Parts: sequence; structure tokens; C-alpha cells
Amino acid sequence: MEGPGFSPEQQNYLKGFMAGVEARRGALAPAGGGTAPADALRAAQDATIARGGKLVPQEEAKRDKHPLDRWSEITARAEAGQFPKPIDDFIGRFHGLFFVGPAQDAFMCRLRIPGGILTAHQAREVAAIAEECGGGFIDITTRANLQIRLIPAAKGAEVVMRLGEIGLLPRGTGADNIRNITASPTVGIDPREWVDTRPIVRALHHHILNTRDLFGLPRKFNISLDGGGSIAVLEETNDIALSVVRVNGEYRFRLGLGGITGHQDLATPSDVAVLPGEVVKLCDAILRVFIAHGDRTDRKKARLKYLLDAWGHARFLSEVEAVLGAPLPRFDVAAMERPPAPDRLAHVGRHPQRQEGRHWLGVVVPAARLSAEQLRGLAGVTDRFGNGELRLTVWQNLLIPHVADVAGAQAALAELGLCTEANAIRAGLVACTGSAGCKFAAADTKRNGIEIASFLEERITLDAPLNIHLTGCHHSCAQHFIADIGLLGAKVEQADDVLPGYDIHLGGGAAREARIGRLIRPKVQAEHVAPLLLNILRHWQQERQQGESFRDFCARHADAELNGMLEA
Repeated sequence: MEGPGFSPEQQNYLKGFMAGVEARRGALAPAGGGTAPADALRAAQDATIARGGKLVPQEEAKRDKHPLDRWSEITARAEAGQFPKPIDDFIGRFHGLFFVGPAQDAFMCRLRIPGGILTAHQAREVAAIAEECGGGFIDITTRANLQIRLIPAAKGAEVVMRLGEIGLLPRGTGADNIRNITASPTVGIDPREWVDTRPIVRALHHHILNTRDLFGLPRKFNISLDGGGSIAVLEETNDIALSVVRVNGEYRFRLGLGGITGHQDLATPSDVAVLPGEVVKLCDAILRVFIAHGDRTDRKKARLKYLLDAWGHARFLSEVEAVLGAPLPRFDVAAMERPPAPDRLAHVGRHPQRQEGRHWLGVVVPAARLSAEQLRGLAGVTDRFGNGELRLTVWQNLLIPHVADVAGAQAALAELGLCTEANAIRAGLVACTGSAGCKFAAADTKRNGIEIASFLEERITLDAPLNIHLTGCHHSCAQHFIADIGLLGAKVEQADDVLPGYDIHLGGGAAREARIGRLIRPKVQAEHVAPLLLNILRHWQQERQQGESFRDFCARHADAELNGMLEA
């Protein structure tokens, strides 16, 4: 199709023309044969080519053979003890395997744990997999999920298979797919909760896993549901943000769209509010519009945000209605009653449940990392003192629900080297994997986070919540833009050296206080960050107005003033 007599424009036209011919012949049918029309992925690619667009290499790879049909390639590499080349690594992420070289000559496997609820049986097997096939530890992510690291080439397929056997198949946890669905970890036990989202999350999770078209996205996608519990789930950071409201006495989920904090955007709320039973259909329709019309020619502009920017929300919602074949339910926003604001410390410590005499215990997980032995021990603690469940949070820790003997459970946790109490600095510390395990990171975020927390807690005692988020690169896995103090990894030039450091952002917020933080001081050497933060925290404590949060304190000061406070 690329003969020397054709211009690039003519070649693209011919590619699109032939793709249309193939589709009409049924040559692009989904796996299984027959004369069914092309699947959503191929149809969207065909449309891009027909418009004269050039598919990016990742789209070409998906076009050559659907990633879900390439499991045999993963098993073949495992048998040969080989890691994938870059484009094959991209394909492998559809199955949950990430080659993380050169930071580590190993795979990472990201799980899929809808709503973050893990049974004791599953926890024990994850611990065994981490020991027998990985590095013997497990990381908790900011999507209430787990990651297993240091997996050798020969063990990658084995990890995926073993996870599938316990109901944690990691399909679609990387690349251009819908990531782990997040929801409140206190569902069903929280006295403040409005709607138990477990049935919705379960239905949506299985709908995604069992709908082939939904593995045809142009880029990654996040979905979150907030049922009104005590713990913020950061739904505003998601592509689809569903937040419970009460309208005319009915509980509904208000739709927000386009959250992507790494690109400094929070989800924009709409006047659309659907019943719990309508959530799956709504999400499916939104995803199908994104699949059909998202950009497949530029990876940097392929997220949902950019389609919304190009079209506007009104046109996008009109397209969603066309897919649904019915108008979306819309309401006066002023009539939407919202639940109380979340408790910023409800993810740690002891909290009473709606069940009399029962508590959930928020367990502090230093640097969001558990040894296999600790995870196995936690399974034992919840079996003995709880109901056999562990609940992960987006704050990189976990809960043990249904605890009656609180003192006994806390003593058992202490034997594992874990506790339920944390000061305001430790409770709000979030860190991505960092340069120790990610090739994109410019700093060792987990190590630096612990160092910063240790430095600060020895010198200052905070009497109000504070979030410090450290993220190693612009992908912002630790969501630095919504933190009170957001630290973004940066390379700092010092004479002839390039040293790890951070850009310091201040004044971000989440949930009811959602706001994008401002860059106040760029390129600070890692070892110099903690003293600067101590300075501004002292200013906040000494100069704040009655009950003023750190976010609000930053909001009423100009950038230059905040920059000066870092020094003084």
C-alpha cells in the first residue's frame, strides 16, 4: 500500500478505503469468525485512517492482532525466560504484566481488585505469589489496588494464571484499558454512608471484563464511585466521576467527566444524575463514545479530557444520549443534596461502624509496602478479629472491618510491625513507586517520603490534617496536584552533576476541597525539601485564621509570599 508512486495523503486514503472494503467483507470480524461487523477497536481505527490520520505504533500493534488474543506470546516468552521488547511490553500490559526495566530487570504485575475489597484467602495467595514468583513484598497503590514486583521473566505468565484462579485476573490493568474501579472502602459498615456501592462496582467490573469492545480504548481510563462514606475516594480525579446525591428523595449518582490530575484537570460535574441501576449502562455508553472518537494519532492527546476539550461537554453528552437511545436524566444542580464532607483521618485509627459493637481499624502501611509475611499475617488478623476481609484505600493503606476486640486486633497488628495510629504527617503521606522501581521517576519517592516525614515529625506537631504526596514523574501516579503539599520529581543541575530533587507545589485539595496545587518552587534538591516544608508549616500554624486548613491558608497568599515562607 506504500508504493513509490503514491503521496502520503494518497497512501492514507487507500489504507482507509481498503479497510472499509475488508470490513464489509467481514475480514475484520472479532475472534470467532462469521460475518459480524468489525469490533469497536477496528472500526475506530478504520475511521481514523479514512480521515487521513496516521495511527501511532501502539494502535498499529493493536490492529495487527488484538492484545487479548496474544496470550500465547506471553507464555512463549515465559518458557524462553525472555522479557518483551517495548511494543510487546505494551501488549503484555493488557494482561497485567509490566516490564519495568531499566529500573528493575523484572516484571511488575498490577492486580484488579474492584472496590479494593480483598478476602483473607485471596490475601494469603497474593502473599504466596509474591514470595514464590516475585520479590517477597506487595505495594498498595492509589487506586486501592496491589502490585507485585521483581517478577522474573519465566514467572510472568504464572503470576497472571495464579491470580486468575483466585478471582483477581489482572486483565486490563495497564495500557489502554479501564483501570481498577475505586469506591469507598467502608461500604456497608459506615454510619455516614448513603449508598452501598458494592453491587454497582461488582456489576460494572464484570461488564468490563466480559465486554471485548471495552478493551479497545485509545488510552487509559479511570472510573470511581462515591457512595457518601467517611473516606474520600477522590472521584474527581477520574475520567468518570460518580458521586451520590439525593434528588426528590431518591439516591442518584451525579456524573462528572474528564478528571486527569496529571494534566491539571479535575472532573467537571454535570446536571446528569442516574439511579444506581443505570450506572453500568451510562458508563458503557460513555466508553463507546470515547472508543469511537478518541484520538489514535497522538498519545499525548488521547485521554478523554482532550475529546471533551475539543467537543465541549454538551456535544459529548449528546453523543452519549445517541448511544443510549434516550435522553439522560437531568436535574437542577441546586436541588441536588450532597452527603457530609469526608473525614480526612477516617482511613487510619479506630472508627465505630453502623453495626453495634463493631469497628473498622485503619492500618498504617509505611511507604505503602507490605512484606508477604505481613500480608499473610493481616489475613490471619481479619480471620480472627474481623470478618475475613481486608479493604484497601486510595490513601495507600488498608482497613480491617467488623472488629469487636479492638485491643486484641491492635496487639496482633503490633506483632506484624504494624499499627493503627499515625500523626497528621504520616496519615497523609502518599508516594508512588519512584526511581527504585520506575524508569520514568526522577527521585526515590518512597525513601524520600519516609525521610521527610521523619524530619518533620521530630520538629513539629500538627493539629490538623495534611497531605504530602510525592510523585516521581509527570504521570503523577501519586496525584501531587491535589495534595496540600505536592512534590514532583525533578532533575536538579548542581555544577557538573544532575541530582534528584522535586518541584514543590502548594495548596491542592481533594473531595469538597478539590483544587489543583500551584508550583511555588521548582527544582529543589531532595535533601533540601524537608527544611523548606518545615518553614512553611510553622508559618501556617502561627499565622492561620481560626480553623483555617493548609489549602485555604495557601489560597489567600500569593505565590511570592508562599515562596518566601519556604525560606523563612
